[in-house]
Amino acid sequence: MKENIERQEFLFDKVNYKFLLIGIAVIALGFLLMLGGGSDDPKIFNEVELFSFTRIRIAPTTVLIGFGITIYSIFKK
Repeated sequence: MKENIERQEFLFDKVNYKFLLIGIAVIALGFLLMLGGGSDDPKIFNEVELFSFTRIRIAPTTVLIGFGITIYSIFKK
């Protein structure tokens, strides 16, 4: 009598998990780039620091690239 041994496979391959972790890291980097710019004194408004190129352009683009990498890792087969 032979027993049928079914091997349970993971949902994703090893490469998919690597891309997923890279995507999550890129998303986290984008959110870290958005941090800061506030002032402890409510009477002081530093427009240059708050609306810097990094916070307005680079950080959201980095987050979107991270989401793209994450979506790619899910659909890659």
